[in-house]
Amino acid sequence: MNRFLIPYFFFLLSVLSIPNFSFAQKTLSSTDQALRYSLYSRLGLKIIPVKTGEGSFKVQFVVEKIEENPAFTNFSFSFSILNSYDQEILPEITTLLTQNDLKADTERHWIFEKSLEIPATQETAIAFLTVLDTRQGDEYVYHIDLKSSFVAGHPDFGAYYANEVPFDQAYLNKEESLMFKTVKSPSIHAFFYPMVFDVPFPPMETRPADIPKELQVINEGDFLPNLPKQLNDEGYYFFQTDTSASTGLLLKTTHESFPKVKDWEEMVQMVTYISTRKEHEALLLAEDKKKALDEYWITLTRNPEIAKELIRNYFRMVEFANILFTDFKEGWKTDRGMVYMVMGPPREVNFYLDREVWSYAGMDESSKIRFTFARAKTLLSPHFYTLNRSRAYQPIWFKNISQWRSGKMAF
Repeated sequence: MNRFLIPYFFFLLSVLSIPNFSFAQKTLSSTDQALRYSLYSRLGLKIIPVKTGEGSFKVQFVVEKIEENPAFTNFSFSFSILNSYDQEILPEITTLLTQNDLKADTERHWIFEKSLEIPATQETAIAFLTVLDTRQGDEYVYHIDLKSSFVAGHPDFGAYYANEVPFDQAYLNKEESLMFKTVKSPSIHAFFYPMVFDVPFPPMETRPADIPKELQVINEGDFLPNLPKQLNDEGYYFFQTDTSASTGLLLKTTHESFPKVKDWEEMVQMVTYISTRKEHEALLLAEDKKKALDEYWITLTRNPEIAKELIRNYFRMVEFANILFTDFKEGWKTDRGMVYMVMGPPREVNFYLDREVWSYAGMDESSKIRFTFARAKTLLSPHFYTLNRSRAYQPIWFKNISQWRSGKMAF
């Protein structure tokens, strides 16, 4: 062996003999979170912080059991509190969660709860939850900023289902009830916004989106915590214990069929992403929406069986977009929901402090298709994202729409 290669050979041998050796540091930004948006996830993760004092939080780690009757022992649970998206996630800053840490184990949820103190000098604090499926090695992760330049603050109250499970959705069907529990305040104030939002522009449309000229708001006054609160109207609510503060809880109220489609009128709205302008205008003007839609799908595919499969696949994506991306708009009307429906679930998802990046497969790293969603600071949501639009998306966007229209797009 060449004497210059001998040291290198022994270096490689020593590296390969070290268990769990990794050349790359694991950070939040380098962690692929694609399972968060998968159509086949076994679990759904959520972190819900409730502010209990200056720098102190009650953090609820909620794990939804999507898989039927999962065994706790099939998973490994842990969390970390990070000071940046680029901090290396090491064992010494990782806390394991065991069955002894469970606050509740229900038919649909595992719930952990931890009290955390964040130093006043720490400008950024991110809660990072990891659940490892030990059967096949799938790693489910979720994070939320407790403190950062994009978060005005967190509410000092929590919302709960009737069984006192933390409310882990972004929406509630109208006329259903929630229970609110405060840390100190004797009451909660509610504002209601009966808004209907437009569908977003496609990714290659670079002109600014239309901004509503008027924002109607209805002051619903105070209500008492620890009692069921029924939300009767369709729109979105913003709850606060202090109306002069910049913190609160946003909750979208929807029709009773949501996240599924309600009726033919709504179906007509939703097919806009794969329709020509002429086709969509004809559907909007049609008196008999069901008949017009039947003709629309058959015209696209020229095959009734393919049309049925296309309808099933398309509205399945609508349902997932509504579950995953609803904020004050229905999920299918958000930028992320639009891309998700047309392009399918991203192959890779990476979060940074100021953006979320979705990657779709290419021949190599340089040919991947990437959609970047810029994070915006807003009082309504600590994680609100809008797409960075570009004319460069036009070829791949039209290609995928053509696939949908031919009935060949299935995820």
